[in-house]
Amino acid sequence: MKALILAAGRGKRLGDMTNGINKCMIEIRGKPLLEYNLDRVADCKNIEEIIIVVGYRANDIVDRYGLSYRNMPIKYVTQLKQHGLVHAIECSTEALDGHDFFLLLGDEFLENSRHVEMMGFFILNDVMGVCGILNQDTVSEISKTYSVLLYDDTIIRLIEKPKHPINNLQGTGHCIFKNEMLNYIKYTPIHYLRKEKELPDFIQCAVDDGKIIKTFNICDAYNNINSESDMRLCGVISDAIK
Repeated sequence: MKALILAAGRGKRLGDMTNGINKCMIEIRGKPLLEYNLDRVADCKNIEEIIIVVGYRANDIVDRYGLSYRNMPIKYVTQLKQHGLVHAIECSTEALDGHDFFLLLGDEFLENSRHVEMMGFFILNDVMGVCGILNQDTVSEISKTYSVLLYDDTIIRLIEKPKHPINNLQGTGHCIFKNEMLNYIKYTPIHYLRKEKELPDFIQCAVDDGKIIKTFNICDAYNNINSESDMRLCGVISDAIK
């Protein structure tokens, strides 16, 4: 198993805040946002290597973390042009080298996360994938990521940035996949508005092909850092970050 952390984007919606720094290196409560995800990966004993996809201001990340983190080796993959998350995963195919992978987004902030438990769930169930989700009290927040429709705990439909979410289940970019998921990249449609391949559509291709993708309640609170208001929200979430 390898960890795949996507950290190549600039974060244009943060405006001048990212003119001189990679978005994932913005400090939240005293340490870079990316480092919270590195700590979660390092806690997962089944992971043997960290792959970080870099792009915008890549040296911000490479210079700080070098070739290892908490004794876990790091390999870097460069996404020369930022064409979205699925493209970043595609750029990592060679580095993954046939291994299953734990996908994490470098700009996501989770409170009381359960990555170790999610890893155990993935291994126990022997499925194509597991998507980390949470019960979102503020349903409008789901429009920032994706909705999840389930039959029992198995995904039947994902909806990217829904205008009107029909339940309180919010999907995150923290997912575990078998390496075979990479086969669905070529079938993933390009979104008609954003002109890139989206993570929910990538997963939906596997679901439509009859593959089992389950969900796991990965955290108690979540925020995808895309604006100054998102950063302010992180400042009011409790300090019990794990």
